[in-house]
Formats: sequence, structure tokens, C-alpha cells
Amino acid sequence: MRNPRVPWPIYQLKITLRDIQPPIWRRIQVASDVTLYQLHNLLQLVMGWSDSHLHQFAKGRTFYGTPDQEFGDEVLPEKEIRLKDVLVRPRERMLYEYDFGDSWEHDVVLERVLEPDAETAYPVCLAGQRACPPEDCGGVPGYYYLLEALADRRHPEHEEFKEWTGCGFDAEEFSGETINRYIQRKSKSRKAHGGQRGPAGKCRDVRAVYRFYDDAVIR
Repeated sequence: MRNPRVPWPIYQLKITLRDIQPPIWRRIQVASDVTLYQLHNLLQLVMGWSDSHLHQFAKGRTFYGTPDQEFGDEVLPEKEIRLKDVLVRPRERMLYEYDFGDSWEHDVVLERVLEPDAETAYPVCLAGQRACPPEDCGGVPGYYYLLEALADRRHPEHEEFKEWTGCGFDAEEFSGETINRYIQRKSKSRKAHGGQRGPAGKCRDVRAVYRFYDDAVIR
């Protein structure tokens, strides 16, 4: 039965952060007609990022994001492009890059195209594993170095990194229930993002990100 609130097919996507083992990933279902900008906001929440840096999508040699006159027409406007126009068939994929400095690259794979379920509120996070790295930790090499320092009390930078992460970073933390609670809160509120930046300062773990998204937008 088609969900009257969702007139479009549902896409099941798997998002995996590249070059990290064990993998950091999420599986979500979202309406296929969302814009890439809306998808960006959703990916920020389900992964645990704070939307504090630039981002872009890419499929092949086509890039989507916020156009900049400096780069001419090389980047298509993500607010005008629908997900269903970029990924069409199962197994197709695109790249989502967040923070051009640390360069966090995510594979976004279309797993299934589904009819909306009348009992499901979309978007929804179905599954996942592990917390995303703390913001500004230096990309993949910096993340591994951070984990090494936090795991070894004798490491010369153990106390420094412990203080920097603030709330107690747990690399294995993942709660689909928490993510979905915040998704639905934002889907109901429909508040404008207003260009607000993500959480900064001492608390860099995923719980700080979810508190930030009390004032963010998903759709």
C-alpha cells in the first residue's frame, strides 16, 4: 500500500565511509524525490557530522553542490537536483565528500527501490555500525592516530586528545533509535537551517551533533 504522505518511490541507500576498518556505515530509506541538498542534511545527521564544512556529491565527472562563480559551471546546484535523477537503478552509486580538508569520502549506493510502506515515517535509518570520526581530526590518518592515542594511557598525547574530544568519544557507538528520534523531530518541525554551523568546542562526539540538530532541518 502506498503511503499517502510519500507519493514517490522509496530509495534504500547504504552509506559507507571510505578507507576505514572496521567499516563505518549507515542504511537508510528516503523518498526518491528529495533534493541532494536535503540528502546532504540527512547524511550529516545519520553519520553524526556537524555540517561545519563544505561538501559535494559526485557521480562520474559530474559534481553537485553549491555553485561558485570561481569555478564556473563545474558544480551543478544541489538544491535543484533530485536524488531520483542521479541514482536510477539498484547498485548505482555516487560519492559524497564532506570537509575538503580532512576529505571524508562516503560511498552512497542505491540498494533497493521500494513502494512506500503505510506504517513507516520517512526518512528512516534502518541499521549502521560505529560512530563517525570527530570533526577536524585530520582525515583518515589523523583518525587512526587519535584512536591509538585514546587507547593507550601511556601515549604522550593521550590526555590532550581525551580533553579535546571532551564528552568521551566512543568509536563503537551507534544508536539507530537515537538517530530516528531526531529525524522525526526535524521532519515534524520543518525549521529552516538558517546557515547555522554545527557544534564546536569541547564536546565532539555524536551526542553533541544530535543536540545541534535540534535546530537543523532534514526536509
